[in-house]
Amino acid sequence: MDALRRDGPTSLQRQIYEGIQAAILQGHLPVDARMPSTRGLAEQLNVSRVTTALVYERLINEGYLFSRSGSGTFVADTLPRSHRRSDRHEPLATAESLLSARGLGITARVTALARGAGAFVPGVADAQYFPFHIWRRLQNRYLKRNHAELAGYVEQGGYLPLREALCTYLYASRAVRCSPRQIIVTCGTHQSLDLLAKLLTDPGDTALVESPCHWGAPVVFSAAGLQCAALQLDEEGACLPDGETDARLAFVTPSHQYPTGRVMSLQRRRDWLSFAGARNLWLVEDGYDSEFRYDIDPLPAMQGLTSESRVIYLGTFSKVTFPGLRLSYLVVPDVLAEAFAKGMTQLYRPGFLATQAAMADFISEGHFASHIRRMRGVYAERRRLLKSSLETHFGQAIHYSHGQAGLHLAVRIGPPGTARKMLEQAGAFGLSLRGAYTLDPQADDGNLLVLGYGGIREGELDEAVQRLRALYEQCRS
Repeated sequence: MDALRRDGPTSLQRQIYEGIQAAILQGHLPVDARMPSTRGLAEQLNVSRVTTALVYERLINEGYLFSRSGSGTFVADTLPRSHRRSDRHEPLATAESLLSARGLGITARVTALARGAGAFVPGVADAQYFPFHIWRRLQNRYLKRNHAELAGYVEQGGYLPLREALCTYLYASRAVRCSPRQIIVTCGTHQSLDLLAKLLTDPGDTALVESPCHWGAPVVFSAAGLQCAALQLDEEGACLPDGETDARLAFVTPSHQYPTGRVMSLQRRRDWLSFAGARNLWLVEDGYDSEFRYDIDPLPAMQGLTSESRVIYLGTFSKVTFPGLRLSYLVVPDVLAEAFAKGMTQLYRPGFLATQAAMADFISEGHFASHIRRMRGVYAERRRLLKSSLETHFGQAIHYSHGQAGLHLAVRIGPPGTARKMLEQAGAFGLSLRGAYTLDPQADDGNLLVLGYGGIREGELDEAVQRLRALYEQCRS
């Protein structure tokens, strides 16, 4: 046992306990070895006998030692039975042999970036502009003893003042029509998708998903046991399925299709609403970054186009504030409000009430709208500078995505397969790139890149585009 530290923060009793425990687990004290008496150990270590007696009592209670009446205290046999027969260790199995079929599906085709920052990482807001001094003050307001009721679990879909503030904001900004009880606050869009998949579908059901799309939706749906079928895209947005379908839900991004940027036409939206109503299909509308449009005001949501909608609207604060906030919401039809609130409680035992309370004040006191206005100007300028730099360094070799919105620019570059090669070598050039996620990898022509500009400063854009050009030249050669 190492020398005892008599002036350290750890008590002598704990140091002696941990020393004997480690010696037993590491095999330095063999099974059935006789331990010194409590008196003898106390004299050896120059501590009181009470201290060593308490250590032995704990080690006996936890199974490290055992005592024989009249004989003393001995080291117990703590090794698993399999280790008693052999000292040989079997090699660890591979992860592929240990994961379930569902686990293999989740970990296959991983496209979430290991790097959460850097040149062109998509979908990431610039946290440097977020008013953390205001946010800290609002959070501290609710981290006091007189708000102890916010330390427990949340029921009824979330903190009521936040749901009330969201009702007002969503109607004014997106024409979403709802009452507070229809809003369910979640810990991120992935949790929103998981909740609605588990409450509205059964394993084996079909989900229609745009292709290409954000990687998260098909991964979450597949993990819930759903079969994902591709929705093709045209100039008006996601196309309706050809012929009959028994799908239970369709996941669409009508205001800013990810990643192409296409905006679904009003006629196509009405066609989808009619199609969903006739086939008992749920439309899941993701408004992931609808606050950031640079040519016109944010488009009204599909959810508000009819009073008898089968639309579930998804929104998130992560794209507006900072990614690690993990605060999102969904708006469900009134008939489903109670069931979703119960399902949220049953499955996830949600909390974070102090954070929800701070966000309610952040919205109601005008900080949220002010931050959106500021960032809309910041991101519009970054988008302009990125396009200008791309035109300078790439000319006709690059083609841009549709729309004037969001935090990324989708580009087609070079002949088929060029972007796929660039993705493989981007790290060597210090770039964080993402390509198109298609439900059928064979349908990906490999020449689409998603260039995020939310997390890159204006002064760094041109140099990053020059590195992108160097990467392009290497892949061409």
